[in-house]
Amino acid sequence: MSLLNFPLKAFIQPARDRAASVIPIHWQVKGAQAFQNVKQRLGKSRSVPVFKEVKLPDVSTLALEDIDLSNPFLFRQGLWQSYYKRLRDQCPVHYQKNSPFGPFWSVTRFEDIMFVDTRHDLFSAEPIISIGPQPEGLEIKTFIAMDPPEHDVQRQAVRGVVAPKNLAEMEGLIRSRTADVLDQLPINEPFDWVQRVSIELTSRMLATLFDFPFEQRHKLAYWSDVATSSPETTGGTTNAGQAFSVAADMARQMSLLWREKEARKARGEEAGFDLISLLLANDHTRDMINRPMEFMGNMVLLIVGGNDTTRNSMTGGVLALNQFPDQFTRLKQNPELIPNMVSEIIRWQTPLAYMRRVAKQDVTLNGQAIKKGDKVVMWYASGNRDERAFDEDPDRFIIDRKGVRKHLSFGFGKHRCMGNRLAEMQLRILWEEILKRFEHIKVTDEPGYVQSNFVRGYTQMNVTLKSIDAG
Repeated sequence: MSLLNFPLKAFIQPARDRAASVIPIHWQVKGAQAFQNVKQRLGKSRSVPVFKEVKLPDVSTLALEDIDLSNPFLFRQGLWQSYYKRLRDQCPVHYQKNSPFGPFWSVTRFEDIMFVDTRHDLFSAEPIISIGPQPEGLEIKTFIAMDPPEHDVQRQAVRGVVAPKNLAEMEGLIRSRTADVLDQLPINEPFDWVQRVSIELTSRMLATLFDFPFEQRHKLAYWSDVATSSPETTGGTTNAGQAFSVAADMARQMSLLWREKEARKARGEEAGFDLISLLLANDHTRDMINRPMEFMGNMVLLIVGGNDTTRNSMTGGVLALNQFPDQFTRLKQNPELIPNMVSEIIRWQTPLAYMRRVAKQDVTLNGQAIKKGDKVVMWYASGNRDERAFDEDPDRFIIDRKGVRKHLSFGFGKHRCMGNRLAEMQLRILWEEILKRFEHIKVTDEPGYVQSNFVRGYTQMNVTLKSIDAG
């Protein structure tokens, strides 16, 4: 996976492609790491931003041009809503020229976000959907960061895993695993909901989707965390050594899994409906393992896609019902509201705060002149709190909110989240099983928040449970 960047690249590409088919990908990752280490010692590597947390100012004290929504501490310090609101009200298409991630436009109103997200002729998803660049030496390629028609071909290859028939068959398994996890939780004793429930349930689901060894399922969540937390990409805390180590481990294990399934297919065995089997069954993706950056990128994409939305919504829903206890009372009285509440959880939480695009041509949006090549960031977390789109106070959590399914958390257009129905089903089942067992779930202290401008997530949240049987 050597990622040399000099004029001879075009000449060595065919040799690299041949090497990709015979050299194990994890060794290619290690080679890329060695090359980056040499570049660093020679002072030729790209600088990486360093983020140190300081108390951020009240947004009312800032000039408009100084507002930077890319700051990775906005969520952790609870200032994101006020920062978003000021831009929505005063400068809904806002240019930040001095960000550590380079200059970019922020789009904060619901209607404008919808315009950008659905106009693939004007805005490109390539080469990456985060504000900053990928870690040097690990420039993976994912179909979420591709434009049609290439995007459509690769997405179609894996859609079958969340086809209605497959979802119906998975529901029983999801329910039994959810019940198993909930039945093992302590009553009237504090514990971390993030670790014991959110990470555990999503890890089990990911292992099922990939047909990954169940006893190693927590690796999948860990790989997802590292993949989304590089400082140059999202303002996170992953260092280069950790990123390469995780990339090599993931490449080795996922390659082995791919080769095992490839061998079964060659023997004429019936293919499964896991993600790797589906990729192997498609003419356009069956040789993906010979394109290392694309193989690794799509493994990362599918892991992250199956992790962040569901996992952080599982935690965010509990937090929301603690902040708005009247809604938990209503829920217990009206459990038929669970499906609508699931959409409200995903809107209120917005697990991934944004997606980035690049203008394909000069575009005027809400009076602002965006130039060809400019980065344009759609702040879903802002659009989901836009008073112009949601009639009732959008900062409130309302389990029977009208029209909540139009939320932006899954995106819109060709890049709309493929696994949205699976995420909704997992959350629905979780709350159906919670209501069978627990009178209440009390958050006992302030949750810990992920350092990131991209993932609106939780590192820990301590709770105590009171069972229904306790009266």
